[in-house]
Amino acid sequence: MAFLVRSSLFVVALISLVFTFGCEIKTGGKSATSQQIQQLTAQKTDLQNQLEQTKTENDRLKKQAESLSTLPGDKRADAIYHLKAVKIGRFTNFYDEDKTPGATGKKNLVVYVAPIDEAGDAIKAGGTVEVQLWDLSKKENETRLAQWQVEPNEIKKLWLGGMFSSGYRLSFDAAEIVDKFDKPLTVKINFTDYLSGATFTEQFIIRPPQPAGKK
Repeated sequence: MAFLVRSSLFVVALISLVFTFGCEIKTGGKSATSQQIQQLTAQKTDLQNQLEQTKTENDRLKKQAESLSTLPGDKRADAIYHLKAVKIGRFTNFYDEDKTPGATGKKNLVVYVAPIDEAGDAIKAGGTVEVQLWDLSKKENETRLAQWQVEPNEIKKLWLGGMFSSGYRLSFDAAEIVDKFDKPLTVKINFTDYLSGATFTEQFIIRPPQPAGKK
């Protein structure tokens, strides 16, 4: 709003300058050519149009601000969306370079995260995601294997929307963290909603691939 007001003042100043310069041409010792007068007239018209556009934009923003001001502070977020929960997608797993799940070679941990609104739909809610990898079979002080954090400016680039599912796809290099994927590991996420500040927690168990012929 302040930027647009300053822009309006700047445009008004330019219009005043054009009128002043025009008067100097008419009253000075030098005669103004027809071409110069046409150029000044065109410039004045452009500046007037810009001033009108700025006024229209100021009016629009003023109405928007008035509409928001009628909402109680704790209701404004709900008017945009209401985050109910987060889900970890069932394709969350370790993947090798060939994108094969249950990787046994170089491993990338891929975590699918879907923020869910009160209607049960996945929404592109901004926020910070903390991802933890746990091995609950280890001693108590060794159970957490790794932790990563994805900031709002990063996560917004990782959204995948599809016909059957939508959410964020987060990928982490876990080659030096998990030497051998032969037992269940737990992924835990903490999603802090950027708008409301609320934090949602979810966890998911990744199970190693079964040997051939074994169910």
